[in-house]
Amino acid sequence: MKEIKANNYSIFFNDEGYIELYNHIQFENYSKIFIHLDNNTNTHCLKVFLKKIKKINYQTIISNPGEENKNIESTIFLWDKLSNNNGDRKSLIINLGGGVVGDMGGFVASTFKRGISYINMPTTLLSMVDASIGGKTGIDLGSLKNQIGTFCDPKMVIIDPLYLETLDKSELISGYAEVFKHSLISEKSFFEKLISQENSIDFKNLDTIKTSVKIKKKIVLLDKEELKERKALNFGHTLGHAIESHFLKNNQKLLHGEAIGIGIVLAAFISNKILDFPIDKLRTIKYHILKIFKRVDFKKSEIEKIIKLLIHDKKNSHGKINFILLKDIGKPMYDIEVENKLILESFNFYLS
Repeated sequence: MKEIKANNYSIFFNDEGYIELYNHIQFENYSKIFIHLDNNTNTHCLKVFLKKIKKINYQTIISNPGEENKNIESTIFLWDKLSNNNGDRKSLIINLGGGVVGDMGGFVASTFKRGISYINMPTTLLSMVDASIGGKTGIDLGSLKNQIGTFCDPKMVIIDPLYLETLDKSELISGYAEVFKHSLISEKSFFEKLISQENSIDFKNLDTIKTSVKIKKKIVLLDKEELKERKALNFGHTLGHAIESHFLKNNQKLLHGEAIGIGIVLAAFISNKILDFPIDKLRTIKYHILKIFKRVDFKKSEIEKIIKLLIHDKKNSHGKINFILLKDIGKPMYDIEVENKLILESFNFYLS
């Protein structure tokens, strides 16, 4: 499989992607090419990219790294950079970085001059299997995740696992939470494969990355604007995002995947209580997550603050907090209300 078709664009892998990118640039004859990076990818990834692609004329636009900088101030900075460097409606942005670079760069592209072209070149496992796929762009509103954004497809996505060599172990492992989530909402065989490999997981394995990408692509094609099926991709994210926002608000470091890993365990527990999700699979999920990610301790006061943050979740409507839960592996259920008492119980289960 050389490429994966995703409706209006294709996802390419390894060296083929650079060939397709170069040909695309030549065919489109862009007026300006901007490579959007953060400080980390400017140092570690740009030189890899430039070695891989034939000579192109480009300018870099560099934003500060980290979720705490995925905000309107950074967006205005990037809009100004484009404007001051004569960006126009025939310009192209290449997002070379992780989820923050891709989400924010895509949002900037979708809004500058009412929309210019962009291409995603994810450099983290998290962005390869999740953030770069599906056409969601966005920024945070204060500490609240992805409150402002658009649906806007890239021209293409290029995935090269070589960039994973630039990550520290914690960043690499962070992306695994999304891979594992994909197995839970879609394919029992993929779930069983990941569980069987838990003592020797290769986080850079291209076949695993491709399987994860195919799962997300398939779901997005069914429901691009998240009216039903795409909501399944939020399994573990209702509480996971609230946990991430809580830590962000208190200037404590918790990676996205670490928060989502906790959210997966909590949502699996709630699934067991409401939908009779099998108890043996719940225990397997908890064991697997805690084998990959370190346990995080929560005080009762922190849990109460996290529950209050749930009101800001994007899946909510009419003031109701809606969860995605599992009837079984590969059988997600949508828009299920959960009482606070049960959420507290789920934290106790995680902490026990």
